[in-house]
Amino acid sequence: MNARTSALDALVFGIDIQSGDVRGDAPSYAVVAYDGENFDRDVVSFRKLRRLIEREEPAILATDNVYELATDRDDLVRFLRWLPDGTRLVQVTGAERPEPLSRVASRHGVPYGKKPMKEAEAAARLAAANVGHEVTAFTDTTTVKVSRGRSTGKGGWSQDRYTRRIHGNVKSRARDVESALDDANLEYEQDVTEKYGGYANAVFTVEAAPEDLPVSRERSGDTRIEIERERRDGIEFEPLVKRRDRVIVGIDPGTTTAAAVVSLDGEVLDVYSTRTADTAGVIEWLVERGRPVVVAADVDPMPETVEKFRRSFDADGWAPDSDLPVDEKLHRTREHTYDNDHQRDALAAALFAFDTYEDQFARITQKVPPQFDRGEVIDRVVTGDASVEAVLRDLTSDDESEEEESTHEPRELSPEERRIKRLERQVERLESQVDDLESTVQAKDERIAEFEEELSEARREERREARERREVNRLERETERLERELETERDRADELESKLERLKTLWKLDHSNFSDVSEGRDLVPVKVIEQFTRDAIDDAAAAYGLAAGDVVYLRDASGAGRSTAERLADTAPRIVLRDGNLSDVADEVLFDHDIPVAPASDVTVQEVDELAVARESEVVAAIDDWERRADERSREQKSEMVDQIISEHRAESGD
Repeated sequence: MNARTSALDALVFGIDIQSGDVRGDAPSYAVVAYDGENFDRDVVSFRKLRRLIEREEPAILATDNVYELATDRDDLVRFLRWLPDGTRLVQVTGAERPEPLSRVASRHGVPYGKKPMKEAEAAARLAAANVGHEVTAFTDTTTVKVSRGRSTGKGGWSQDRYTRRIHGNVKSRARDVESALDDANLEYEQDVTEKYGGYANAVFTVEAAPEDLPVSRERSGDTRIEIERERRDGIEFEPLVKRRDRVIVGIDPGTTTAAAVVSLDGEVLDVYSTRTADTAGVIEWLVERGRPVVVAADVDPMPETVEKFRRSFDADGWAPDSDLPVDEKLHRTREHTYDNDHQRDALAAALFAFDTYEDQFARITQKVPPQFDRGEVIDRVVTGDASVEAVLRDLTSDDESEEEESTHEPRELSPEERRIKRLERQVERLESQVDDLESTVQAKDERIAEFEEELSEARREERREARERREVNRLERETERLERELETERDRADELESKLERLKTLWKLDHSNFSDVSEGRDLVPVKVIEQFTRDAIDDAAAAYGLAAGDVVYLRDASGAGRSTAERLADTAPRIVLRDGNLSDVADEVLFDHDIPVAPASDVTVQEVDELAVARESEVVAAIDDWERRADERSREQKSEMVDQIISEHRAESGD
């Protein structure tokens, strides 16, 4: 594609597969760019085609079969999601059951050739003339998500400030988006996830297509904006030009007049109710939505107002054998939406009428060749009480008359010539049917290939799962064996631990250093606390108990606060022997509770495992020494208090 192509307005790309297959070999595509006057042609790979679409952003991407661009429905959805916002994918040969491109081109007077480039050109011309169906998998609802553009991290000195800044920026950007949506008068719903300092994310569900939004995708610093269209339940084909197809109409007359429109396939197209519009207004609303074949009421006999509507459209009338019960109307309309009871009654009448005619419509459809309008045939059969064959003959005669008028032949055709023309038309119809059958066979072959691939994949998955099950069973057996060994080792460890405890007890009773304990000599037990913390105090209390009058040995006396010192003071020890210096707060708490404190070096402490003893005489001497120091400390405190009182008194007298 040259530079001129990129400047075209309302650009249409017609494409057709040139070689290869999108499901296997790397395909190449014939591409025709058409702006209504000029053509550019090229053959490109699939990757280059995507780059070309991204660069040129054509208004329409036209093809005779969308599955030349995607392997299956999911792949087609991904392709549609990837397309630029302003580009529509159009299948020019119809909806779910496409016609041959040659027939569509002939019907619309578009040049056609069997080579891929000619088919691509025909697709472009047809799409530019609004022929075909837009392929869509998304609704007009779009989700705009404002979220963090970077992770808040794992922590650090400035973690709180960093997280608060990111969440604050997300909140600020969300407010910008909200303001832009308000300025554009767009309807939306907002869902915010609040976090420390602002928002973690804000999700806006907007009733608009992405190209109509005042914001776009972006990622900048702390924030990012993601835009995603809401997906439909499946793939839908919407005609580029809405035709007035044949429909079934339900009417509920009264002070409030309601109408419902249902397609010949039973699809609910629209419902309506009004208290102000007259019959002409309701008829105008119906004309905009189709050509009524059947006008239905929900009561018997049909009201005169409904009969007027039927006569206005020259349609067939339907009424139930007896008035439809409310519960049946509720059940029949349960899967559809309506605003009031009047719309429900009109909708129920149309749906029950469709149920009555459904089998007849199906039989007519089976007999109608592809080149005829099914709706027109159904209309003539139902309203004219004619057979399908008679209607087809009339339509064929109309076509022949048009052909004869266009040729302007003055002479009448001979019986032989008429027979030849009739046979030629028959051949053309048969060829069209053959094309349809070949398309059906091709589609079935492709479907069979997909099923075979799915079957192969399922078999591979089953073999993989079987291997995993065998491996899991082996690991489970190994786990059970190891658990049995572990249980055996635990039992053995418990037995050895019990034996060790018994040996310790015997050793302690027999050891010479502690033999004088049992003889009542000058020894006192000492209870050791490893650190001056609440946890260490609790551990010692749990191990051998802490009671009033105990001699306590703090192996590390540093670092204790007021609550820890008070926890120890609550046990009312006889004396606290310490290694290391007490904090001022802890020293003051123990002093206030009259608990003696002495360096551990002043008393000889002998330890074996968790047992410890000290000489009673040394403990008494340490207590006496502390009491002397405590008296001096009390006198000093009193002296300082008196001096302070005198100073304060003098200061007041001086004032």
